[in-house]
Amino acid sequence: MDRRRFVSLAAAGAAATVVPRLFPNGLRAEDRANVLFIAIDDMNDWIGCLGGHPDTKTPNLDALAARGVLFTNAHCAAPLCNPSRAALMTGLRPSTTGVYDNNQPFREAAPEAVTLAQHFLAHDYRVVGGGKIFHGGFPDPVSWQEYFPSMTRTQPGDPMPPSRPLNGIPNATHFDWGPLEVADEEMGDRKVADWARGELAKPQEKAFFLGCGFFRPHLPWYVPRKYFDLFPVESVTLPNVKDDDLDDVPPIGRKFANPNGDHRKVIETSNWRKAVQGYLASIAFSDACVGRVIEALDQSPHRDNTIIVLWSDHGWHLGEKLHWRKFALWEEATRNVFMVIAPGVAAAGGRCPRPVSLMDVYPTLIDLCGLTPREGQEGQTLMPLLRDPNASRETPAVTTYLQNNHSVRSERWRYIRYSDATEELYDHDADELEWTNLASDPKYADVKAEHARWLPKVNADPSPHANRGTE
Repeated sequence: MDRRRFVSLAAAGAAATVVPRLFPNGLRAEDRANVLFIAIDDMNDWIGCLGGHPDTKTPNLDALAARGVLFTNAHCAAPLCNPSRAALMTGLRPSTTGVYDNNQPFREAAPEAVTLAQHFLAHDYRVVGGGKIFHGGFPDPVSWQEYFPSMTRTQPGDPMPPSRPLNGIPNATHFDWGPLEVADEEMGDRKVADWARGELAKPQEKAFFLGCGFFRPHLPWYVPRKYFDLFPVESVTLPNVKDDDLDDVPPIGRKFANPNGDHRKVIETSNWRKAVQGYLASIAFSDACVGRVIEALDQSPHRDNTIIVLWSDHGWHLGEKLHWRKFALWEEATRNVFMVIAPGVAAAGGRCPRPVSLMDVYPTLIDLCGLTPREGQEGQTLMPLLRDPNASRETPAVTTYLQNNHSVRSERWRYIRYSDATEELYDHDADELEWTNLASDPKYADVKAEHARWLPKVNADPSPHANRGTE
């Protein structure tokens, strides 16, 4: 299908014109709010305002969070790039579409899905994007009027070190880290940031939806040396890890953790501090890129009429549960960065502790921008929490990893049920690091039952693997 077919399909489900109304910030419908939609790849809670790591340096993210509502208990739909992004952008869960892995094009699984970007197109927004919004292997040209660097390529190339691996781990492919002797301007993410700055400086004839996706802190952790220098390796703080943490975890969970894989390699090559340094350096670089984009918005005439939604697609383990990367259903993998700055709606400095999901982004932006609602959305609007971050919310956050493995995260508990019906249960009031699995204790049967009722009722078979994506 070409773009016109998809746009018309999107419009068919929408009213011909947006219903006129007055926005909470006093804007008329014809002066609809713009959207700056910032995605960050593989960023866990190691940013200052979330308190995930004592050494981190993220002044721009922290300042941005202070301008709106920071969701401190936000979780992804899936703990890996492609299904997480496909779920957010379509509003359909992995368990509904069958998109569970990185090698599944979401358009084959849900060919008539109307993406978030398409819904804005159908409402006569100027919709442009750059960098990694959808998963890198599967760009979606029909969702955009323009894209940087092109409609079929989601990120500019990065410079590479002259010889690899820098960390000395053999056969590690892109599981590598180390400083580059280059200027920021040579990095792909910096080019995306500068493209976004140019877009924000342009006169705009209509409201815009600007998607801006950053690749770091995705592996490999190659960023300019000055960011590594912020974190002297000898003083880097390691995660607090329990050596027997997997002893009470079911076999499927231990398989996902794979302690004899990356974790053993890191320990045997004395790379743990260097790896943490590389991840922190990559976060600091990403923070600088975000800062450049926000600076450009603030210098533009669009500052007071632009909603900012910033999110990371999932978290990341650096040895917790003897696990590295994402690909798991524990806190470090499912928790993500998520903040909404909505002038006139969300008061500055809000911190929301309620469990929320990236599935909630689509319906929330519909409400914030006065678009026609879409049936079939599997998230919930966050408007009540934007107005009052301490408002009540019953719905927990559900995360799915591969078929029929789910985590249900409420404000206090994490409940995991695997495809073979084995379980984990963690009490975050007493066990923030999820060290003690309570699932076998009969006194928690009611807690498990309450959380189990939120498990997806549909677990679609995996969609065809027509192409290979990347991690």
